[in-house]
Amino acid sequence: MDYLYAEADKLGVGIHYETRALRLLIDEGPAGVRPLGVRASAAGSPVDIPADSVVLAAGGFQANAEWRARYLGPGWDLAKVRGTRYNTGDGIEMALRAGASPAGNWTGCHAVAWDRNAPEFGDLRVGDGFQKHSYPFGIVVNAGGQRFLDEGADSRNYTYARYGREILSQPGQVAWQVFDQQTTQLLRDEYRIREVSKVTAPTIEKLAEAMDGVDARAFAETVRQFNQSVRRDVPFNPNILDGRCTAGITPPKSNWAMPLEQGPFEAYHVTCGITFTFGGVRADAQARVIDGDGRVMPGLFACGEMLGGLFYINYPGGSGLTAGSVFGRTAGRNAAHVRISRSSA
Repeated sequence: MDYLYAEADKLGVGIHYETRALRLLIDEGPAGVRPLGVRASAAGSPVDIPADSVVLAAGGFQANAEWRARYLGPGWDLAKVRGTRYNTGDGIEMALRAGASPAGNWTGCHAVAWDRNAPEFGDLRVGDGFQKHSYPFGIVVNAGGQRFLDEGADSRNYTYARYGREILSQPGQVAWQVFDQQTTQLLRDEYRIREVSKVTAPTIEKLAEAMDGVDARAFAETVRQFNQSVRRDVPFNPNILDGRCTAGITPPKSNWAMPLEQGPFEAYHVTCGITFTFGGVRADAQARVIDGDGRVMPGLFACGEMLGGLFYINYPGGSGLTAGSVFGRTAGRNAAHVRISRSSA
């Protein structure tokens, strides 16, 4: 970001801090709606910022508890937010109010296992340290002491963004990730931060007693059944989909099934952390916003999380950064072209 800000400064780009965009200034002509700029609030006073084109890059609505409950469903108002408190859907609302068409999976989002005691919004001191993504090498249980998902269904990058939703649907919206000494050396660095919510015990029974709110007897039985079901004849390999699975239990574990036998045992308390929402505004491959009649809205562009229609149900790791870069550059280049064309005219 420092490099980008330095380049913007070199090019004479103005950056207005503590200036909140309120709505689009629009012209409703016979060819449809086109933006004339933005009405904003700066130091509590309204200010109009004229522009030949506008790029909307204001994020999703993940930090808006009311919108989360409305679109994602019951319980989502209580999810923790991994990032900034300011992605509240304002840009999406401005576009829709101007006539843009909504698009994408409005009931879907990117949500992960997040430390149970993390703050309501992201903490820059800790960064992504509250995430807990090594669950493929252990088991995950709810307050009833039961497993409720396939921890080894696929590599982390193909499951982590949908397992937050699974945790949110459990009693109390919490779960515990449990590991033994055969796999603790494989845990990612986020399991070793100072703020981690963790309990350790020499036996499964003692661990169950330390796991706040968990049915200890049911948990011990879950571990017993899981250990018996592991296909020990299949070699464990953490670097590939190794096929070391369970047999005869539900849900199964499809890969990296290791019996919990070697103490001391570790359990990490997690909840749901939402990253971004999938629903947003409709745009074409040139990042041009489309209105409710299917027409391009000249001079209005969208990119980043508020661009709907890219992700549905699940999310492969890293693709959001790719989409942001591709559509951000596309939107910026095309918005500049609109300005040049109008200036020439």
